[in-house]
Amino acid sequence: MKISNETKIGILAIVAIAFLVLGFNFLKGKNLFDKNDKLYAVFPKVTGLLNSNAVYLNGLQVGRVYDIKERTKNINDGIVVTINLSRDVNIPSNSVTYISADIMGTASMIIEPGNAVQYLQDGDTINTVIKKGMLDEITANINPTIQTLDGTLQSLDSLIQVAGTYFDPATKNNFHKIVANLSAASNAMNRMISAQNSSLNRSLDNVNTITSNLAANNDKINGTLTNVEKATGKLANVQLEETVAELQKTVNGLNAVVAKANATDGSLGLLLNDKKLYNNLENTTRSMNILLDDIRMHPKRYINVSVFGRKDKSTPLTAPLEVDSVSLNAPKP
Repeated sequence: MKISNETKIGILAIVAIAFLVLGFNFLKGKNLFDKNDKLYAVFPKVTGLLNSNAVYLNGLQVGRVYDIKERTKNINDGIVVTINLSRDVNIPSNSVTYISADIMGTASMIIEPGNAVQYLQDGDTINTVIKKGMLDEITANINPTIQTLDGTLQSLDSLIQVAGTYFDPATKNNFHKIVANLSAASNAMNRMISAQNSSLNRSLDNVNTITSNLAANNDKINGTLTNVEKATGKLANVQLEETVAELQKTVNGLNAVVAKANATDGSLGLLLNDKKLYNNLENTTRSMNILLDDIRMHPKRYINVSVFGRKDKSTPLTAPLEVDSVSLNAPKP
């Protein structure tokens, strides 16, 4: 069967139109042979974003931007971006998307998946966030650098102006005077250093003499240090803790004795604290004194060695005699 030229031209025209439609839709972000679910995202601004820009999920391209249009006539209400998904993937319902622009200014949409168990369906709206792209970060870092460079240039300009004033004819003489004064001060300092060199040399000689003496007496110094080390070692070996413990025991014993002396249940305590015992001792001493005085005054009452003598019947003493009266009234032998 022979096909006419008109039929061939018609078939070719149909194929060309089909390819044209497919290419146009592909450029718009729509692939007729892939999944074509749509998601919507609302941004306050879409700088650099165009139709057919890629949409990525974890680095994988899952679709393209299909359409960008205003939400209402009031542009501040937001801009709606239609995403045409080309892959059959599950996107959690709490996922967010943002616009990212590279250094060349090409924008794309990035979807950060959430952790929800429910997934976005065809026609749902995904949450959006605003993040700075690489170009924005570079611009933010460049601006302070430019400002710093501008300030540096201004400072350099001021320095050049100040330096220019030193070479101005009106101030040239002042500059020369300053240089001359600096030269005079330097010469005066050199003379002062020269005058002080002799004193410095003498001081260095004295220091050398001292170090020489120390080197000559090095053995003696070592011996002294050795003796000091031995003395400190002996002090360290002294049983200081045991000595303190024995001293503490002695102090505790003295405290116990003093406590017993202050108590009224012991002999020493009664002797020191009981007034009745003191009075009894006083009375006993007084009675012994009376007895001794009576024996001296009337010995015959107690000892009678005479065969023919008679017993002394005088009244016994009732009080001790005074020292003078005892010496005067004592019987003669």
